[in-house]
Amino acid sequence: MLNLAKHANMALMFLLELGVLASAGYWGFTLSTGWAIKLLAGLGAPALFIAAWALFGAGGGANATFPLTGPARAALEIVWFGGGAAALYASGLTTSAAFFAALFVVNAVLRIIWKQV
Repeated sequence: MLNLAKHANMALMFLLELGVLASAGYWGFTLSTGWAIKLLAGLGAPALFIAAWALFGAGGGANATFPLTGPARAALEIVWFGGGAAALYASGLTTSAAFFAALFVVNAVLRIIWKQV
């Protein structure tokens, strides 16, 4: 049963990663500027998040170009997932932002307890 919970926690992390990208894109497309800026931000923000994750965090660091570990990895995750929550908040979805942040905290604590980091 514990093994199933650990797998579910890793699946949740993957869904949270996708949520960051969706949140960044949503934020960009909800800007109250012209369509060109909306398009640039809506596509550019997720692209920047993807680049950062590919360089420093992909696959728990195993697939990253410059893998981070320890406190640097923790900082990356806080900035990454916090950025997703901040994008939701900036889009006016405050409840969703709080829920997203809470899910990340629960996921991170369980990954630490279960030594999944």
